[in-house]
Parts: sequence; structure tokens; C-alpha cells
Amino acid sequence: MSGSLDAMFQSVIWTVCYVSVLIGLSAYGIHRYCIIYLFLKNRNRPAKPVATFEELPPVTVQLPVFNEFYVIRRLIESVRNLDYPKNLLQIQILDDSTDETSQIAETETARLREEGFDVEYLHRDNREGFKAGALAAGMERAKGEYIFILDADFVPAPDVLKKCIDYFTDDKVGMVQMRWGHLNRNYSLLTKVQAMFLDGHLLLEQTARSRSGRFFNFNGTAGMWRKSCIEDADGWHYDTLTEDLDLSYRAQMRGWKFVYLPDVLVPAELPVDMNGFKSQQHRWTKGSIQTCKKLLPEVWKARLPLLIKLEATAHLTSNFGYLLLVMLCVLILPQSFAAKHGPMYSLLVDLPIFFATSVSIALFYLVGQMHQNPRGWWRDIWLMPFTLALATGMSVNNARGVIEAILNRQSEFTRTPKYGIEAKPVAVRRVRYMPIKSLLPFIELLFALYFGYCVWNSIELQQWISVPFLMMFFGGFTYVAWKSVAFWLQQSGFALMARSNA
Repeated sequence: MSGSLDAMFQSVIWTVCYVSVLIGLSAYGIHRYCIIYLFLKNRNRPAKPVATFEELPPVTVQLPVFNEFYVIRRLIESVRNLDYPKNLLQIQILDDSTDETSQIAETETARLREEGFDVEYLHRDNREGFKAGALAAGMERAKGEYIFILDADFVPAPDVLKKCIDYFTDDKVGMVQMRWGHLNRNYSLLTKVQAMFLDGHLLLEQTARSRSGRFFNFNGTAGMWRKSCIEDADGWHYDTLTEDLDLSYRAQMRGWKFVYLPDVLVPAELPVDMNGFKSQQHRWTKGSIQTCKKLLPEVWKARLPLLIKLEATAHLTSNFGYLLLVMLCVLILPQSFAAKHGPMYSLLVDLPIFFATSVSIALFYLVGQMHQNPRGWWRDIWLMPFTLALATGMSVNNARGVIEAILNRQSEFTRTPKYGIEAKPVAVRRVRYMPIKSLLPFIELLFALYFGYCVWNSIELQQWISVPFLMMFFGGFTYVAWKSVAFWLQQSGFALMARSNA
């Protein structure tokens, strides 16, 4: 009798933990439905300039770079081609590089000067404050009333400045953000799925928030700031890894308006290797939680409408979902052994949670693709399972970022390696920039083995409904772990060949 009671108690505990995690994930799923609703409601209400400048104002273009050997020339060439009067354009190359990038940047600076551009090359040796520090250093010497920021892997069209400058005729507008495009979207399965991820965020979320009056953020690049807005919001801070999100919230809490232009695309290069992608995602995730800890209390103290506070809360805490997802992964197997539920439980618990979590994610990215590519979106439907699997496989990497932020573990701003790849290369080459090595792929491999066993166990127990979802988890962790290790093995092979030929 005692054993039966213990088993029942354990079953209840596992079920309560499992359902609690699912309820947390469901809350973020419901928020995705809200974003879809706001996007569909406001998609035909584009922002419009209140007037046009009779005389174009001076603009400073800031190019923060750090060891960008492969893309620095392409970046500077795109800035050279900007359609804006030279006498009103200042170019700042904010270089923290420790490799040949500096020599290339200095050479290109001299060429720009010969061509009549007002260009300044600023090299820092200490890299204090990382990207935020470089931008702050440039601000002190910026001549323009407006500052256009471009990361090294972006390639703007010549008319980009003229497409956004007139929005600043409204004195309350502090920042105008353009949407990222993708130079190498079709390079590989990984870049195709990344593009789908970003389209969901950059098309649905940013458009929905901006056009419904909610707070949204500068994306760190491909945006223009009013210089006085940055100054009024206390400038660039160094205490988080997402200085763009931090400044955005501080400025909007000061009353500045932001404008998002989803139809103005500024293409950029997506990471082509899994380790680079993971490094980028870890930085974004950790930085967002750091910003959440720093600013969410201030949001709730501010005199803001309740809807803005609620949306800001969902926005700033959204990456806690990765931590919940890892917890769900751990609980799946004990729950399958502990709980024997009937059809009523499935109807009242499993089905609603399924629609709040899995269906919301699929619909979110589907709507994004339908509006990103209205005529050919259906060709990419086959990517949906891979998108969901990759999101699952990235959960350990991103949950690590969440935990590090919670524990106040400091880390430097690790740039995402870019290699100037816009199409499939003729031959694989050895790259000079490698993300930091870690044991994370082996943890992801353990999760893959764990879910392989979960699939086998569900088949044994004839829990057929669970098998497709468990296969998605298994595939996601397997893919992320394998792609992480494969890149290192490939580059190690190049290194061995180089040493043997020396």
C-alpha cells in the first residue's frame, strides 16, 4: 500500500512540474498569437513622414568593426556608393581590430579622402566597452545631426539614407530602423532556417510593435538615430551585451518615438557555420536577459500605458522560454513513465497546450513567410519542421546564456565570424576566425541520445502521438551537435595539412 502511495505521489509531482513548464511555454505561445493579431491588424498602416526636408541635413555613418578581414572592403564600397551629398556625409570607421583588417581599413580611408569624402579612421587598442564603447567614442566626434550605423557584414542600397531621413522631420522621432535582408539566404539549410527565424522577428514582431504603439528596439545595425536622442537617453552603456536593446528602451521611456520600415531592406550575411550562429544567439539571449534585469523594473515604475508595460514584459522576458524548454526536455521521459492519463486529460490539458505552444510557433513563422514572399512562400513550407527542430536544438545553448545573465556572469562581446560568403563557394577554405570552443556540443549530443531513447520508449509504450514530437527533439539536438563538431573537424583538418606542408 505504501509503495502504491509513493508511486502515486511521484506521478503527481512529475505531472505538476511538467504541466507547470508547459503553462509557462504556453504563455509565450499566446503572446505569439497576440503578435500575429497585431501584425495582421496593422500591416496596412505604414508610417509616413510628416514632411520632407527642404535641405538635407548632415549625416554621420558609423562603421564599428572588429577583425573583419573578409567583409571590410565590401562594407566600405557600399558606403562609398551611398546616394547622399558628399559635403553632408561624414564616415567614421570605428576599428577595434587586432589583425590585417586595420591595414585594409586605413588604405580604404586614404582612398575615400582622395575621392573627397569626409572620413575619419578611429582605432582603439583597449576595446573598452566593445561595440558600445566604439560607438560612444565615435559619438564624441560625430558631425552629423543623424547617425546611421552599419555592422561590417551589411550592404546597404545607395538610396537607403534618402528613404529614411524624412521621417526625422517629426521632432519626436528618435530612431528609424530598416529591415534586414539576407545576402546568402540559400547558401545552406542552416542559412535558410536562420532567414525564417529572422523574418519572423524582423517582419512580424517589429512591425506589430511599432505600428501598434508598443516599444520595439533598434537591431544594432541598419538604423539611423537622432544624435540628440542618444544623448538625451544617456548614451551608449556597456553593462549588457545588447547595448542596442538597452538604449532603445531608455530612449522610448524618455518619450522618443521609433519608426520601423519593413519595406526598406538592408541585406546582410547570415552565419554559415553552426558555431558562429550559436555564438550570436548566445550573445543576444544573454544580453536580452541582462537588459531585462536592468530595465524591466524601470518600465513598471514609468508612467506608461498598461498595454505597453505588458508587451515590454513579454518582450524582455521572452528568452526565459529557452530555459523552460530545456526543463521540458528533462521532464519528458519521467512524465512518460509516471503518468497514465485518459482521454479527458488529453482534451483538457494536452490539446490546449499543443495549440498554445507548437501550433503558435509554426503559425508565427508561416505568417512571416507568407508576407515576406507572398507569391512563393509555399515553396518553403518544407523548412518548417527543420525550423522547429533547430529552435529546439538551440535551447541548451541559449538557456546557458539565460543562466549566465541570471547569475551575473560577465563575458566579453564575442563577434559573430563572417566570411564574405554570398553564394556557395567553389571549394571549402580554411577560415581565420573561429568561435570559442566549448563542451556544449557534447551536452547537446547527450540530449540527442536521451531523445533517441525517448523515441524508442514511446514506441514501446505505443504512445504514437508523442513520437513525431520526440523525433523533432532528437533531430534538432543531433543536427546542432553534429554541425558544431563537423566544422571544428573540418578546420582542424586544414590546420593539420598546413603544418604537414610547412
